[in-house]
Amino acid sequence: MTSRAGRVAALYDIHGNLPALEAALADAESAQVDLFLLGGDLALGPMPCEVLDRLAQLGARARYLRGNCDRLMVDAYDGRSMPSVPPSVQDTIIWAARQLERWHRDFLAALPETVTLSVDGVGSILCCHGTPRSDDEIITTRTPDEHLFSIVAAVPQSVIVCGHTHMQYQRRCRGKTVVNAGSVGMPYGEPGAHWLLLGPGIELRRAIYDGTRAIERIERTSYPHAAEFAARHVLRPPSEQEMLAAFERSQSSGAAEPTAPPNER
Repeated sequence: MTSRAGRVAALYDIHGNLPALEAALADAESAQVDLFLLGGDLALGPMPCEVLDRLAQLGARARYLRGNCDRLMVDAYDGRSMPSVPPSVQDTIIWAARQLERWHRDFLAALPETVTLSVDGVGSILCCHGTPRSDDEIITTRTPDEHLFSIVAAVPQSVIVCGHTHMQYQRRCRGKTVVNAGSVGMPYGEPGAHWLLLGPGIELRRAIYDGTRAIERIERTSYPHAAEFAARHVLRPPSEQEMLAAFERSQSSGAAEPTAPPNER
């Protein structure tokens, strides 16, 4: 089903960061959006239940899709093994999954892989997490055009919105526009809650919030690596250049994710 809207806020990769989500939602409301598109990797982070409870308040104004971390949290909740996940990362996934109530788990399990939207002034849009064919495939500003086109060529929509790599960009490739919404809760680049405004154009946005207060809230949780999460994703996020190099190293080694501290996966 295609949702139609005049203005859409695409919020990706919240990663359980409630203060960042609150900032992005407030910024989006000030932009008078009609619809929220939640682009996956919602809950894996320090405040998983609080984030899902806040998103539930959006009601019919929200559409959702699945991220790779949402899928892994359901696996952990259900007690399934995660052989593709490094042991150093599994503790954060298991911790987050253990915080969930049953309805949280069922909500994450039911998320679709893609969502289509029709946005005034932009047209028909396909929204996915990683790429249209995989929730953990990587596209960055350095992805060669030939490879990028092989990923999006079969998509009937002219605009593809993705996330997963936590870095905002907009690219044109043989008649297709590929836009990364960035990350609300774990950005790479400038501090703040990064999100995307669609309609009547395409606008990459960043909401600033009180980092000191956010760190206090995050460090009060029992989340593994809470202090490191707060320091690296609230105060001093990794630079885009640092993470582009990390993604390139991971792709050359055949890994799905970059080599990074556990809270950055």
